[in-house]
Amino acid sequence: MSQRQASVTRNTLETQISVSVNLDGSGKASFDTGVPFLDHMMDQVARHGLIDLEVKAKGDYEIDDHHTVEDIGITLGQAVSQALGDKKGIFRYGHAYVPLDEALSRVVVDFSGRPGLTYNVPFTRGTIGSFDVDLFAEFFQGFVNHAQVTLHIDNLRGSNSHHQAETVFKAFGRALRMALTADPRMAGMMPSTKGSL
Repeated sequence: MSQRQASVTRNTLETQISVSVNLDGSGKASFDTGVPFLDHMMDQVARHGLIDLEVKAKGDYEIDDHHTVEDIGITLGQAVSQALGDKKGIFRYGHAYVPLDEALSRVVVDFSGRPGLTYNVPFTRGTIGSFDVDLFAEFFQGFVNHAQVTLHIDNLRGSNSHHQAETVFKAFGRALRMALTADPRMAGMMPSTKGSL
C-alpha cells in the first residue's frame, strides 16, 4: 500500500479546524483544540489505533463546545477518508471490546461507503468535568457522515462516566486499526462483491 496520509483544513464562521492523519503510524498524537477532555479521548484513538494524529482547532467556545467538537469529528472523517483512498486491500470491518474497571464498551465499524451511526451510551452523568457528554454523539455523527462508514457503538455496562467514555474511544481506535489494516489475502482487491465501496 502507498502512504496513507492526509491533511484537511475546514474553516467556517464558527470554527477553524485542521487535522493530519497517518493511518500507518505509531500512535503519535498532538492536540490543541481548546477542549481538553476531547483531546484526552482522541489520544486514546491515536494510541490504540496506531494512527498518527494531529488536531488543531479554534471555535466559538463562548457559546459552548458543540460546534468545535462536531467539526473536529467532520474534519477527522474527511482526513481518514482521504488517507484511505480507494479502500482496496483492507480488512474493511473492525471490532473491539474494551474494558476499564467496571465499564465495558463494544465498537464495530464497516468502511462501507454508507454513513450510518448506531450509538447507545447511557452515561451515568451529563458532564465529565465541564465536558457535555451529549457532544460525543455529535463527534461520531460528524465522523461517520464524512468518513462514509457504518459505526455501531455500545457501552454495555459502566457506572463511572469517565470510564464509559474511555472504553468507547479505546474500542473505536482498536476497531479502526483492525478495519484499516492491509489484508494480505486481499492485496489489490476491493473487499466488496459490488467492486467498489
